[in-house]
Amino acid sequence: MNESLEIINSTTADVETIFEFYDMAIAHQKKVFNKHWQGFSLDLVKQEITENRQYKILVDGKVASIFAVTFNDPQIWKERDQDSAIYIHRIVTHPDFRGYGFVNIIIDWAIAYSKVNNIQYVRMDTWADNEKLLAYYTGCGFTHVGSIKIAPNSGLPKHYEGISLNLFEIEAK
Repeated sequence: MNESLEIINSTTADVETIFEFYDMAIAHQKKVFNKHWQGFSLDLVKQEITENRQYKILVDGKVASIFAVTFNDPQIWKERDQDSAIYIHRIVTHPDFRGYGFVNIIIDWAIAYSKVNNIQYVRMDTWADNEKLLAYYTGCGFTHVGSIKIAPNSGLPKHYEGISLNLFEIEAK
């Protein structure tokens, strides 16, 4: 890959692009799996931008991928949320950039970020019955550390209600 690649914070000017990416992801999820995201709150995305937790990957200045992070995820990680961790959420790659390996690039970025900020774990979750993503994330270096059933009315986005999730982590050494 000879292109220039950078990971930078999204800005409010990116809100429309972020939601376009979410729409693309939902359409793709509907094609390849029996579950899909059910949209996200504009307020949530704006809050992530304000708190510098929404990112974009630029390839030659063009938005190629987006993702969000948080530093607490108690509804999903329960007592393990007490650990210092960065949680990666909602990775979306534009179809024109599939195959660039952005998940691994994001993992490397998160590990480096964790080392600089004294964070112990990089964590992710996905639907428990998605064997393809289970294999993919473990192939990217994550350890599968268990599953959890999310209660209805958890306060999480609608697609989490009543489902089981696989939990993954990498220790940032």
